[in-house]
Amino acid sequence: MERVWPYGKHLFMQIGEEILHTHLKMEGTWAVHLKGDRWTKPAHTARVQLLLDGTPHEDPIEVVGFSLGFVRIFPTSHYPDVIAHLGPDVLGDDWESTGYNEARRRILSAPDRAIGLALLDQRNLAGIGNEYRAEICFLCGVHPATPVRDTDVDRILTVARRLMWANRLSPVRVTTGIKRPGETTYVFGRNHRPCRRCGTRILQSTLVDDPSVELERIIWWCPHCQPFYPEP
Repeated sequence: MERVWPYGKHLFMQIGEEILHTHLKMEGTWAVHLKGDRWTKPAHTARVQLLLDGTPHEDPIEVVGFSLGFVRIFPTSHYPDVIAHLGPDVLGDDWESTGYNEARRRILSAPDRAIGLALLDQRNLAGIGNEYRAEICFLCGVHPATPVRDTDVDRILTVARRLMWANRLSPVRVTTGIKRPGETTYVFGRNHRPCRRCGTRILQSTLVDDPSVELERIIWWCPHCQPFYPEP
């Protein structure tokens, strides 16, 4: 294993002259343990099993990918083509130098599109999933269905980077600053529960514009903190 790195929601592992490319999708997980330890998931759900030697343990280490949504191996020379369809990585080293401006340009190129769909579209920027999408929109006071032209894209991108950067090493994704179970998010997964800021009941619906892009996901929002005024 020469190198392991993420790009957006994709994980890449370079082994010799080949790269293992995986994506968790909705159900995937990774487990790391010493060889011989009991697996955390049923064996029939394992799609990748790697046996690694080296520090910090004398015994070999097993890295197992369970229920991974996507697995493939390709030559290292193909990497640029593999990620060519993706926008800038929100957590990438080049975000501040070039990624931010490129993501901004791509989002603003479709001003009539809902900001919630633009954020989830990996062609605009890579890394934002449904939970981050919901929480970013709440923190910016924007309803996910609001057209891009009516939002402050600069603020949204700044909040996205800050929020994801703060969570990059955390085993538990937290947007509220509170790690207690059930208190980690403002609106995500909180349908009919009171808003943590104003007490208004959180609502949920779905948002989709192009079914071929597979962006139909549930959205959550606070009607008071994230008002929406659809065009007549």
